Amino acid sequence: MNADDFPTPDVAVESIDPESLKDRIDAGEDITLLDARMQSDYEEWRIDGENVTSINVPYFEFLEDEIDDDVLDRIPDDREVTVLCAKGGASEYVAGTLAERGYDVDHLEDGMNGWARIYERVDVERYEGAGTLYQYQRPSSGCLGYLVVDGDEAAVIDPLRAFTDRYLEDADELDADLTYAIDTHVHADHISGIRELDDEGVAGVIPEPSVDRGVTYADEMTLAADGDEFRVGDATIETVYTPGHTSGMTSYLIDDSLLATGDGLFVESVARPDLEEGDEGAEDAARQLYETLQERVLTLSDDTLVGGAHFSDSAVPADDGTYTALIGQLTEEMDALTMDEDEFVELILSDMPPRPANYEDIIPTNLGQQDADDEEAFELELGPNNCAASQGSLADD
Repeated sequence: MNADDFPTPDVAVESIDPESLKDRIDAGEDITLLDARMQSDYEEWRIDGENVTSINVPYFEFLEDEIDDDVLDRIPDDREVTVLCAKGGASEYVAGTLAERGYDVDHLEDGMNGWARIYERVDVERYEGAGTLYQYQRPSSGCLGYLVVDGDEAAVIDPLRAFTDRYLEDADELDADLTYAIDTHVHADHISGIRELDDEGVAGVIPEPSVDRGVTYADEMTLAADGDEFRVGDATIETVYTPGHTSGMTSYLIDDSLLATGDGLFVESVARPDLEEGDEGAEDAARQLYETLQERVLTLSDDTLVGGAHFSDSAVPADDGTYTALIGQLTEEMDALTMDEDEFVELILSDMPPRPANYEDIIPTNLGQQDADDEEAFELELGPNNCAASQGSLADD
């Protein structure tokens, strides 16, 4: 049944927009969610939070005139409940059905699709380089990006196609021209916005080592080799080749203050090594990742900030609300960074989560080998990112 197939409830049902729900969760309010999607969708991807109570009852349980008492008993009647689904149709119907029975309910506008359109820009307050650095945060999938602005120039690192217009609008709001759009690697969990921004006159930059994977549009891009530098006002973005997650994985050191590590290192884990060559190549990639971390990342100053391209539900933000951490802090908190090579390899191969949803379509789309329109691209990347090596945090609590 499609969202348009659900009848309009006889009882008026209030709605809440995704941004307001996010604000309430961030404020620490107690939130009760009734997720009306199928159990498999719910288990793969849902809205969580320290004060969020989430209940899964699929919408079809509410289609009969007489709803099972066992179903109704699972839904609290002593507090407000927000019903959600994939796109908003089923949730409005379910909320109306419950309202008719006296429950205090509203429903989430546009469902999880609306949740996936939340994209926040947060000031990285500990950044000490020239200009200002912002971190983009997409809570639905844990995707992170970076915007550095100095004077009348700006650059974005790891842009998402779904938010192409947002980057241009933000740069304009900050009285700057977006001069560079830079990718750290061929992403497996979301569709890159590098080509769309290049079409808008922004210089697209991709890592030179990623071209060998079969990038079809390399001739249209600036290729970043190890040591190359890009100027944004008085700020310098230095290319640092950091293979392991993929053969082309590249980090960018922003004015000697923050290393944008892509999927190489996160604030609570390290990269998974199996998305390019599969299980057979995972061990070799893990050993390459170990060498990269020890020789290219951890040799930087302990006061260098690390900002990955993702955060997980277990990640704890810094005081400024960003998912960043000092290298010295990560070395103290993450045992994986002080292990010997064999221990490291054994650890990160032992507990990898399922591969990102639709990665077999996302990767060729990002390589330019497969086409997807905007709606298809958005649908492909819905769900968790699963780019870290562990299903839980590798950092100490």
